Amino acid sequence: MPSPYPGGAHELGQNFLVDHAVITEIGRLVAHTRGPIVEIGPGDGAVTRSIGRTGRDITAVEVDPRLARRLSRRAPAHVTVVNEDVLKYRFPREPHVIVGNLPFHLTTGILRRILTTGHWHTAILLVQWEVARRRAGIGGASMLTASWWPWYEFALHSRVPARAFRPKPSVDGGLLTMTRRAEPLVTDRAGYQRFVKDVFTGKGNGIPEILRKSGYLDNRVQRWLREQRVTPRTLPKDLDAAGWAALWRLTS
Repeated sequence: MPSPYPGGAHELGQNFLVDHAVITEIGRLVAHTRGPIVEIGPGDGAVTRSIGRTGRDITAVEVDPRLARRLSRRAPAHVTVVNEDVLKYRFPREPHVIVGNLPFHLTTGILRRILTTGHWHTAILLVQWEVARRRAGIGGASMLTASWWPWYEFALHSRVPARAFRPKPSVDGGLLTMTRRAEPLVTDRAGYQRFVKDVFTGKGNGIPEILRKSGYLDNRVQRWLREQRVTPRTLPKDLDAAGWAALWRLTS
């Protein structure tokens, strides 16, 4: 059985993954990566056992001391269990992979922590369905995704029904991967992210008007908008990674 443990503590946002097919899918994604693994929120160890068959070194970061002790007793020698809050955990300073079934109510905070952390090259994460869609730019990108697109690629792999968890959450999950780009599309992270924030929060009914009111619109930008067929109704969420990078280079 993927998960013999009946469920997690609601106050810690623990919804254990019990669907063997989803666990296998995570294992397949991990198999395409290399290097040591940091697993966030292993819970009862269902995913840990699956990815542990690779024989790669795994550090399992579990905030619940009871579950951490339980998993530590059962884990093989190449799995190290750390009883710590991932928001305070110091990630390895060497290339590694991140795997995690993130607590839905802490997803954004943990994602921000991961995105601002260096050295990892691939993150395979189970998050709330709508979060997974927006991070992957499905139906329009969020400000968080646009802010980090020049450095990471986001991909949505599958929808995970709520019945795949115990206890059962009120919403479905989504399997999301984030991959660090070998060559960033932008070099000035602080300046670019200020620009993205200005556009997303600026006044106006579409990108051209927002850029004009924010002081970014000049002849070069207007020409680019026409060439890219950006209409007065095009919203910030409608641009892709290449579009954001190109627009930043013009305005900077």
